[in-house]
Amino acid sequence: MHGLIADFIHYLNVERGLAPTTQISYQQDLMTFQAWLTSQKRTTFPEDFAVIQAFLKKQNDTKAPASVSRMISALRKFYRFLLREGAVKTDPMTKIDTPKKAQHLPATLSGPEIDALMAKPDITKPLGLRDRAIFELMYATGLRVSELIGLRMDQLHLAMNLLQVTGKGDKERLVPISPQATEWVNRYLREARPQLIKQQQPKAVFVNFHGHALTRQAIWKNLKAYISSVGIQKDVTPHTLRHSFATRLLENGADLRVVQELLGHSDISTTQIYTHLSNQHLVAVYHKTHPRG
Repeated sequence: MHGLIADFIHYLNVERGLAPTTQISYQQDLMTFQAWLTSQKRTTFPEDFAVIQAFLKKQNDTKAPASVSRMISALRKFYRFLLREGAVKTDPMTKIDTPKKAQHLPATLSGPEIDALMAKPDITKPLGLRDRAIFELMYATGLRVSELIGLRMDQLHLAMNLLQVTGKGDKERLVPISPQATEWVNRYLREARPQLIKQQQPKAVFVNFHGHALTRQAIWKNLKAYISSVGIQKDVTPHTLRHSFATRLLENGADLRVVQELLGHSDISTTQIYTHLSNQHLVAVYHKTHPRG
């Protein structure tokens, strides 16, 4: 069984070109499946869908719905691979339903909350100026935190108010930046970054005190500290700035397709969750402004 999983992961890498993180997730899911089969005294991958249902039922007891959905996706692809390779004669996954994902509306920050966050970093210090530039850029562009920490100096086109961003699946896109965010990034590059990198020449735009590229954990930790210090009670993560960016655009009349392109979503259904937040805003405006609202 282990050999078949290894062959499948190789297939995902060479023939399908799936992202390394997806390959690792699928491998972990399938190893969990194999371990459970071994505990049930099974030495081959079952073709009886009832066996797989029993496994998934056990996973539902301990894992989040999103994790179980991903596990089902891994099993679907794996069994199609097994069928193609002749390792099984039938595909039991055709009888397994994918559970519907519950839609959780992402948290966003209001205008005053954004203003309070932006005003908090001490811009007289290199790290404070860096943090202000980071928050301004994330809110102005909707970048994922992975895109921010992966941003290289050669991807900045600040004279044109543009960024060249490498997103999920190594897909590149051009992202416009507001003049205000551009000015903060330029100020960081002039006044703070040279002090942080000293004699080094890192490719990363945003660096830590030692001149090395920031990690997502560092961004998360810094943002949490600032949010706590300004008294915002919401559960805020770097992704909250991305959510706030998308929501403000839709509230102000941006087309959903435009927001999809800016966020780098491959499927517009991913972007559509923001319409729920936008609709809430429209209802609130209606009740506030209509004479009989």
